[in-house]
Parts: sequence; C-alpha cells; structure tokens
Amino acid sequence: MMLPQEVIRRKRNGEDLSRELVREFIEGLTKGTVSEGQVAAFAMAVFFKGMSREEAVGLTLAMRDSGTILTWDLPGPVVDKHSSGGIGDNVSLMLAPMLAACGFYVPMISGRGLGHTGGTLDKLDSIPGYVSQPGLELFRKVTREAGCAIIGQTADLAPADKRLYAIRDVTATVESVPLITASILSKKLAAGLDHLVLDVKCGSGAFMSTIESARELAESLVSVANGAGLHTTALITDMDEPLASCAGNAIEVASAVDFLTGKQQDKRLKDVVLALGSELLESAKLAAPGEASSKLEQALASGKAAEHFNRMVAALGGPKDFCTTSAKHLKQAGIIRDVFSEHEGAVQSIDTRFLGVAVIELGGGRRVATDSIDYAVGLSNLKGKGDKVDKATPIARIHANDEAGFAQAAKLMQAAYRIGPRGLRGPSVIERIGDE
Repeated sequence: MMLPQEVIRRKRNGEDLSRELVREFIEGLTKGTVSEGQVAAFAMAVFFKGMSREEAVGLTLAMRDSGTILTWDLPGPVVDKHSSGGIGDNVSLMLAPMLAACGFYVPMISGRGLGHTGGTLDKLDSIPGYVSQPGLELFRKVTREAGCAIIGQTADLAPADKRLYAIRDVTATVESVPLITASILSKKLAAGLDHLVLDVKCGSGAFMSTIESARELAESLVSVANGAGLHTTALITDMDEPLASCAGNAIEVASAVDFLTGKQQDKRLKDVVLALGSELLESAKLAAPGEASSKLEQALASGKAAEHFNRMVAALGGPKDFCTTSAKHLKQAGIIRDVFSEHEGAVQSIDTRFLGVAVIELGGGRRVATDSIDYAVGLSNLKGKGDKVDKATPIARIHANDEAGFAQAAKLMQAAYRIGPRGLRGPSVIERIGDE
C-alpha cells in the first residue's frame, strides 16, 4: 500500500490517481489508518486540482464499497431521484409513490436540511411515529411491500462518505464538484439502483446559483454515474422562486397530501414532478416517449399514488390512512397571519434563499446540527413571479409560534420580494443532461 502522504502529494501535483490508489486511501479512511489531517489535505488537493472522470468514478466506487451494497430481487425496476436542494421542494414525497404506482420500487435515501434548504427527512419527521432511520431489514420490507420507502442514510451504507463529508464541512471543501459527485452517487450506488434521475437546482434559492455551475455539477454526476454502471440522466430546474407555494416541514407534507389527493397541485411543482418521473419511465422503458407523463397522471387520478404513500407511512410507524387523516396528525402553528409587501405591482424577482432563512428563523430549520426543529412553522400561499400584490393581496402567509419569530420572518419576506410594474416567470425545467 502506498503511504497516504504520497497519494496526497500526487494529487497536490495534479497527477491522476489510479482506482487502486483511491481505493486504498478510502479503505484507510474507513478503517481509521488515514488520519483526519491527511483526509483534509486530500480533500483540499482535490478542491484545487480537480479529478478526471476516471478518478471520480474510482472515488465513487471506493466510497460505495466502504459499506453494505444492497441487492434486490423484485418484479420491477429499482429507481431513485436526487435533488441538489431548494425551497418548497417536496417533490420526493409525491414522486416516490407515483413511481411505485407505475410498477417501480423506490428505496429513497434522503437527507436533512442543509444550509438554507429544507430536507425531506425533516419533513417526514413531522409525521407522528414515522421512523425515518429504520434498520436495513425494515427498509427492504417496506420497499418491497409499499413500493417505496423514504428514509435517511444508515450507518451501513457508504460510511466513508459520512466521515469524508464531516471533514469537508469544516475544511471549506464542500463545494468541490468531484467530491460532491462522489458523495451523492456513492450512496445511490450502495442502494442497488437500476436507474437514477437527478434534479439539479439553479437560481437564487439553490446552491448552484448560475446555469454554468448547475450544468457543471449535472454533467459530472451524469458522467460519473454512468461510468460507474448506473444509468442516469439529469434535469436542471429553476430555483429562482420556491417550487411549491409553501415552505416548512409539516406544511410541505400537507401540500404533498393535497397534491396526491388532487386537492391542490401547484403548476410549477407538477411540471417538475412529471418531468423527473418521465425520465425514469423512459429510461426503464416502461413508457414510450410522450406517454410517460400520462401514466404518471393516471397514477394520481386513480388514487394509487396516494395509496402507496399511505402504505409507506403506516409501514414506517406513522398513522394509517394518512392521506385522509393528515390534518388531525400534523401540528399547526399558533400564529397564522398574512404578510404584505410595502409596494404594489407584480412580483419581478424573489431572493429565494431569504425564504429558506425565514423558515430557519421561525424555528423550522437548524442554525447548528444539534438544534431541534419546530415542525409546525413555515410559509404558505407564497406568491410567484408575475403574480400581482397590493394592500389586499399578501405575498405570503407566515406560520409562527411567537411574535418575535413572525416579525423577523416578515422582515425577511419583504426583503426577498422585489415588486415592479410587471414580472416574468421562466420555465420550470431549464435543461436536460443525458447520458448520450
């Protein structure tokens, strides 16, 4: 085995590392024979020198192989979707059961809130009794029986990623595209998928604020995933305004229930859900081009998607028939009040990141990792680009549990919205990155 410092030196000097060298280094990281300082130096070398596709594939596979790799014996394709994170992005809650209703199996490993963005796991934790981090045996059982299971990363899957991410987080190397790529894909590869679709957000509420940076990440993810043997495509989607008309944990779960039952379906949100689902249906050849969207619509209209969501929630410890009883189980904030813009006109632009910060200020996110979350707070009835606002038409409704939180959130909301004579809404799906 080559000395860890020699691997670091080679990367520092801009040399390509063989798969074997990368594997040895990651094995040392997992076993503890490579020190924290050496891992930090390696991450910084990658940050500055980058990685070739071959190196990034090697790193991803080495991290995948650091723990359990799931295998499935199921009568349909095993698929998943990953989002780079945004505001009002509750797509997973609807897409997973819709895909299950179309004959897929969806073992979805999701994360908690990161920075200003909401986390799917935090949303599901607002459902009383829901076990968001079950053991692998229950994860397998629920995926098989309900068709989908949305859970958090277990200690068994890609443990090297957990350690490397913790070190990247405190060494200013989080933004490295090869390291982001390996982190995301190692967990997806460990889940034993047949097909994957990626939702890379772009705009003021995304980590990748420009189309160039979003495209760089999407191309890296698609190239490395396919290089590692996982059929993957990506969509770059708009995060210059919130995706759903709400943000906050229990509020987004309630929105997902309304979507699944047909009570309310925000157009931009539905566009993205259908586009991502169509990618998987076409990748797995379960629908011809142009027919995938109608199959997904039928999964909603027939009630099958809601039924799969009910089964998943109940099987993971939540209430039975959740789609019909959710209002009884989800907590509501003590203060629910509209906030108005100081100007009249149309919404020209939104600093969407501010909306995420407002949810955190209300207590719906974490300032530090150890913070507990108030699941009831958040925002609803959010206006989007081009919508008219005036003294009688609010920009949003704030759900708060104290007056100080409401006041701070209102200030952030007013700063986030720019009002002018007219506003223009861009496309929900900006670009597709294929594996061709």
